Amino acid sequence: ARVLIAEGVGPESLVAVAMPRTADLAVALLAVVTAGGAYVPVDVTYPQDRLSYMLADARPTVVVSTAADAESLPAHELPVLLLDSPDLAERMAAQPEGPVTDADRLAPLRPQHPAYVIYTSGSTGRPKGVVIPHVDVLTLMADTQLDFGFDETDVWTMFHSYAFDFSVWELWGPLLHGGALVIVDYLTSRSPDEFLELLRRERVTVLNQTPSAFYQLAEADRVAGAGEESVPDLALRYVVFGGEALDLAQLERWYERHDDQEVALVNMYGITETTVHVSYLPLDREFARASKASVIGRGLPGMGVYVLDSRLQPAPVGVVGEMYVHGGQLARGYLGRPDLSAERFVADPFGAPGERMYRSGDLARWNADGQLEYLGRSDFQVQLRGFRIELGEIESALMRYRGVAASAVVVHTDEHTGDRLVGYVVPEAGAHVEPGAVLDHVSGFLAAYMVPSTIVVLDEFPLTANGKLDRRALPAPDTAGAATEFVAPRDAVEQAIVDVFAEVLGVDRVGVHDGFFDLGGNSLVATRVVARVNAALDAEFGVRDLFDAPSAAELAQCYERTGRTAERRRW
Repeated sequence: ARVLIAEGVGPESLVAVAMPRTADLAVALLAVVTAGGAYVPVDVTYPQDRLSYMLADARPTVVVSTAADAESLPAHELPVLLLDSPDLAERMAAQPEGPVTDADRLAPLRPQHPAYVIYTSGSTGRPKGVVIPHVDVLTLMADTQLDFGFDETDVWTMFHSYAFDFSVWELWGPLLHGGALVIVDYLTSRSPDEFLELLRRERVTVLNQTPSAFYQLAEADRVAGAGEESVPDLALRYVVFGGEALDLAQLERWYERHDDQEVALVNMYGITETTVHVSYLPLDREFARASKASVIGRGLPGMGVYVLDSRLQPAPVGVVGEMYVHGGQLARGYLGRPDLSAERFVADPFGAPGERMYRSGDLARWNADGQLEYLGRSDFQVQLRGFRIELGEIESALMRYRGVAASAVVVHTDEHTGDRLVGYVVPEAGAHVEPGAVLDHVSGFLAAYMVPSTIVVLDEFPLTANGKLDRRALPAPDTAGAATEFVAPRDAVEQAIVDVFAEVLGVDRVGVHDGFFDLGGNSLVATRVVARVNAALDAEFGVRDLFDAPSAAELAQCYERTGRTAERRRW
């Protein structure tokens, strides 16, 4: 923190942090806020174009990184501090000990000074930085403490990317309450079985998950319990959901193995612009079985939600309206975007003079029990696997490919593979557009979670009677068969794997060289596929094996090579 101050970091200044998910990351973020600055998460796995825009837009005073990650950043002229460099170690060793106070900072640090700026998807084709002050994070913890009662005995995991605002809750929750923080490396976060082992080993008590990630974890937990006589108990007190709509019916597999009185499942709704969480809903097995809608509960203490019609009047119970959030956790606004801030953060007609409310764009209604039922978006913004995505940004990216005359992006729901982004393009007259080339193109400047799983090329878009794009009439993507030449299974092992692929993905014909992900598979169903392959072959494949060997032929070779059981790799 003292080195950062010497570099000119203080209240109202920003520090870009580009680091992997390690304990040093927590040190860096603590240092930034202690110096009085605000951290800007920079995920180096993002495309260079996006990173260049973020660095130019944020104009940070300095970049904190490591030698390896700094090389992954686009060209820039900003000063860089490398945490793993001998020079920085010498500078830190020369600093005086003791806490940093306002006497050491460049200016006094106040509650309304920014603590972090997180970039979210933007409808104009560019991301926008959400500015959250220190007081918002403290208010979040105060607003939730009465319901949860966190203390110094709790063990939390930092499972999500620090570029995703769920991480704010995961990081500062345990530190502010005096608990322990277990930082989950990226590879473990993508392997449900290994993450499950971590939860048991570290005796984690507070787990925060997007529903998509939890569904995979619940499946790994079910498979582990069915395959072993004695499985160590989990120490969980809470599982907190956030980031996307929760399908309550999906919780049955968890409740079959866990008493709802021992592990409390809690559904929370929130937005980056309202500091992670807004509402609170404790769940139990009976409620999950009976509920058909995505219920998100009521506002936290200190927070409130209006459901308003187009005239900003309260919608009656059972009537759909737009959600407007008010209370003490609203962001200051968007970095350098007073126009957009004024559009989304509007005057609260029911509050005191000067009070604001945030126009969420989410649709909901009050039910007879006084709880909110989430009904989706009122615009073209969606939530997918924990990320809030502006479909307009992806459509803008598709239009940047030479030869594309029109584009559209929708979330396609499949009973086998779940929700995924599908892009549709209409070529210019005389132009030939290859779907694979379009995906390669947009992967260069869209974050991975925003890249469509497939591209469908159409001669023209279906239109409504009013001449507008009829999104409901867009054809479903055809994954019945891969781009490779069909090769039938050549032995019993390949046949068993092909049968699992076909059944889980709902595909009529699968060749041994057809890739699981090319056929429409994704990480959400990978756990289920691996479990069924293991059962069919008496194998011990992990989810990572499917990523490394995505075709039946490759997976069969792995099976034979490792003595008819997949190698268990430990990281």
